[in-house]
Amino acid sequence: MSPTFAQVAGWIAAASYLVAATLFLLGLQRMASPVTARSGIRWAGLGMVIATAATFLLPGLHNLPLIITALVIGTVMAWVSGKKVAITDMPQMVALYNGMGGGSAAAIGAVELLRFSAEGRPPSMVTLVLGVVGALIGAVSLSGSVIAWAKLDGRMDKRYTFPGQQLFNAAVAIAAVVLGGVVVHGLGVPAIVAFFIAALALGVLMTLPIGGADMPVVISLYNALTGLAVAFEGFVLGNEALIIAGTMVGAAGTLLTQLMAKAMNRPISGVLFSNFGGGGQMQEIGGSQKPIEAGDVAAMMAYAERVVIVPGYGLAVAQAQHKVWELTQKLMDRGVKVKFAIHPVAGRMPGHMNVLLAEAGVPYDLITDMDDINPEFANTDVSLVIGANDVVNPVAKTDPASPIYGMPILDVVNSKNTIVIKRGKGTGFAGIENALFYADNTRMLFGDGAGMVAALVSELKALDGGGH
Repeated sequence: MSPTFAQVAGWIAAASYLVAATLFLLGLQRMASPVTARSGIRWAGLGMVIATAATFLLPGLHNLPLIITALVIGTVMAWVSGKKVAITDMPQMVALYNGMGGGSAAAIGAVELLRFSAEGRPPSMVTLVLGVVGALIGAVSLSGSVIAWAKLDGRMDKRYTFPGQQLFNAAVAIAAVVLGGVVVHGLGVPAIVAFFIAALALGVLMTLPIGGADMPVVISLYNALTGLAVAFEGFVLGNEALIIAGTMVGAAGTLLTQLMAKAMNRPISGVLFSNFGGGGQMQEIGGSQKPIEAGDVAAMMAYAERVVIVPGYGLAVAQAQHKVWELTQKLMDRGVKVKFAIHPVAGRMPGHMNVLLAEAGVPYDLITDMDDINPEFANTDVSLVIGANDVVNPVAKTDPASPIYGMPILDVVNSKNTIVIKRGKGTGFAGIENALFYADNTRMLFGDGAGMVAALVSELKALDGGGH
């Protein structure tokens, strides 16, 4: 007996999902290296295109006009926003898109749970439980990611706390789990609605008290949760592509979250349920900020043997990455050994500074992570800090009352000379004074990051023109 068209289409869809999964794996592997990361993204993107196209071959697919309309709208919006988004707004975009992924998983869960309730014949208990768990995780990721976006975009104060907050959050979490249990056993519409309200509220409440220093870890955590939610809902739908893609995202996000939390010397529970540092009165910082002129900085760097450049979020705001690479090239032409020091959470999301420097064409072998560069600061003639603040603040090691106490930092203070490019005397994302700026070996080059780096390049050119 010859197979029907529906059967052949189903086989093609299954084979396409296998091809897509292979491309996902190969793409993720290639993303491990900056040299092959761009092609890795293309491979994974091709896998997603294949998986999306194969879905149209699944038998019994309904609402094709709605599906195609949603695809067109989503593609156009993503293309336009992706082209327009500034590198400084990349963390916000990642948070929003991650939230959309979690929201999609939650929406799938909601539709399936409502369908099971209407039909009066729920699927197997395993499928039902996974649907509820996926919906819970997806809803938490959606609302939590929206709050993270609002914080990163400056639309919300850094932290919101109130007495008994952790107990209240625990009560909401328990309520969400209990309502999930009611949904599993009763599948009543009121219980489903209450369950989603509690889940969305939990995501908001979890994220409100978390400060800016922890935000990169939070984004990574919600990314992992979104992947898990998608995988669970893929099981509910019986869709292999969702299961594979969601599992990969969940595993990669979980690993990244653990690595970042370890680099921050913070357990995940410490990120979600507490804050940096202890209590009490913070130590007063003595001394004053000592300004310096661009010409003096250029001469200091030109005749140095070793220079370390420490980029931060301020460099992204100033769009100074190209000028920084030009400055680096000028110094290297003079025989100066230049390296870039990257803190694990420099910027506002994992890898933010790496992406910024790669955009400017900085070779990856010049970029050094915190653990490798810290022992070298004592032998560094000049450290140039551009827009970094909290990740170079020595109070993280010296003041137990500081909100960032215990956070590993770049030991810039150990350099022979430190130059800080900064617009003014404001505080960093954590909202505290930086003791590095008052150190005896630190000088402040006040001004816009791009403008001051351009001035340094000009002064170096003048030195070269003078026959040096």
